[in-house]
Amino acid sequence: MPYMLLVMEPAGQREARPIPDGQALYDRMAQFGESLKARGIGKFYDSLGPTSKGVRIEKRNGKRSLIDGPFAEAKEIVGGFFLLDCSREQALEAAAACPAAEFATIEVREVAPCWEK
Repeated sequence: MPYMLLVMEPAGQREARPIPDGQALYDRMAQFGESLKARGIGKFYDSLGPTSKGVRIEKRNGKRSLIDGPFAEAKEIVGGFFLLDCSREQALEAAAACPAAEFATIEVREVAPCWEK
């Protein structure tokens, strides 16, 4: 069963972190992602860039609007993700072991059609 671990970071946390600390944390996260692959449950992982470089696109009534980041109303951001192929229990164990759980919330979501309830 595919699961996605979403790293939900408080908005502004990355900007407040000194660069050397951020680089060390990135290395820990990459090592964690590689360990998931070595166990045979990790399929892909990556970090997402800052919201200041993001764009939100909406299309309502045929009209498209673009909103450049950063997004002031955001209380948290998706900082990265891990795509797993495992049981629910393994996904929960991986989320608890993720280094990001020390400073962010790890949201565990099953990859499934949007119409499933």
